Amino acid sequence: MKVNNPTLILILLGATLACNPSEESVDQQSRFDEPFRPQYHFTPPAQWMNDPNGMVYYEGEYHLFYQHYPDSNVWGPMHWGHAVSEDLIHWEHLPIAIEPDSLGWIFSGSAVYDADNSSGLGTKDKPPLVAIYTYHDPVGAEAKRDDFQTQGIAYSTDNGRNWLKYEGNPILENPGIRDFRDPKVIWVDDKWIMSLAVKDRISFYSSENLLEWEHESDFQPDWAAYGGVWECPDLFPLKTSTGEEKWVLFVSINPGGPNGGSATQYFVGDFDGVSFTTETNEVKWLDYGADNYAGVTWSNIPEEDGRRLFIGWMSNWAYANVVPTENWRSANTLPRELTLNQRKGDYLVASSPVRELEKLRENAQEMEGSEWEIESELVELILRPEQGDFSVEIGNEKGEKVVFRKNGEELSFDRSQSGITGFSNVFGNLHTAPLEGLEVEQLRIFLDRSSIEIFVNNGELVLTEIIFPESPYSQIKLVGFRDRSTVHELRGIW
Repeated sequence: MKVNNPTLILILLGATLACNPSEESVDQQSRFDEPFRPQYHFTPPAQWMNDPNGMVYYEGEYHLFYQHYPDSNVWGPMHWGHAVSEDLIHWEHLPIAIEPDSLGWIFSGSAVYDADNSSGLGTKDKPPLVAIYTYHDPVGAEAKRDDFQTQGIAYSTDNGRNWLKYEGNPILENPGIRDFRDPKVIWVDDKWIMSLAVKDRISFYSSENLLEWEHESDFQPDWAAYGGVWECPDLFPLKTSTGEEKWVLFVSINPGGPNGGSATQYFVGDFDGVSFTTETNEVKWLDYGADNYAGVTWSNIPEEDGRRLFIGWMSNWAYANVVPTENWRSANTLPRELTLNQRKGDYLVASSPVRELEKLRENAQEMEGSEWEIESELVELILRPEQGDFSVEIGNEKGEKVVFRKNGEELSFDRSQSGITGFSNVFGNLHTAPLEGLEVEQLRIFLDRSSIEIFVNNGELVLTEIIFPESPYSQIKLVGFRDRSTVHELRGIW
């Protein structure tokens, strides 16, 4: 049939487009609706992902880079994947930002906005974003040299869309230490400060221009957790509710976590621009679940916002390469706001879900009784325990379930019957967290297709766990809770 009416042609064309969405949109929808693919957590479009890197806020966008191997769903030659968001929840995937070169693979690091163009890599009118990362030379590593990791930089003057590597790389040579990596850079007073993971310590370096660095001090208390190599440091200030400012140092460790494998310890103290010191001598853990690792915070958050924003890799090196996903592997935790609380003369870091997540809420329901069903696989539960012990069982019609309990001064999470667990002989282990006098007043539990995040008292204590049920969880059983609970169904982000 030949159609000569231009108006009719446009109508027919519109109908065709409406009924036949583009191959690209169909492909994305199908890719992001795979078994176990989280529906409101960040995941890569395909293949392998681990540590979040280079998080920086600039011109209305949150930039998230991440360790990425685009050719396989298991760990390999590292690149920096890239995505941006205007709200920390919905993400636009961008092309790979930084690829390996003759100096090595691109390991973890950070990114900053060089507002005064101290590096000279931009201009006064267009200061650069600067990424600082570790070069990992696989040839040197294979030869068992000690100097195969160095630090390099790349920069962007087009809102982070394209990155150029600095011609003078590396900007920090290796003094002969096998583990010499993961630079996290922050502006302190009148200079840049780099926190660097150096085997079993954190080394602090300073620079006026991001190009030339001078060693300042090391942090290595004898009472810290040393079950594995120190990685992914992050140094930043936080204020208590009374306005007192302290400095917090994150250090990820693998292995050696409180429930096996990898985890993140933290220290609270003071930083004078040269040295970090702490008066406490007790190991503190950011998350007692098995699956929050290598998390760091965003730089350049506007003063009017004022939050310290964090995201972590939602997996564990004990089994990350063998979890039962195929086209993609690994997700990130929910983005979280960090705050500093005082309790019994000590300083403790709390992490709570960012307020932007409330935009995903739908169909709030008040549930009565101790047993009920949920209709969505994407939910936020708000539960209020009675005084004393309690248990939360979340499961499906197949008998697969997880159980979260309070027993005296201890919390426990049991995922031994959660679904598919046979890929690892440690995945089903019982995970515990000490309460140390903390009264459990509220639980916020975020359930996605393959993860559960439990926030006690809005983040005073947190457990992050991945799961692989063969059908969605739909049944809730409570013991030791008040009569009414709140369920928010959540929208997916893809």
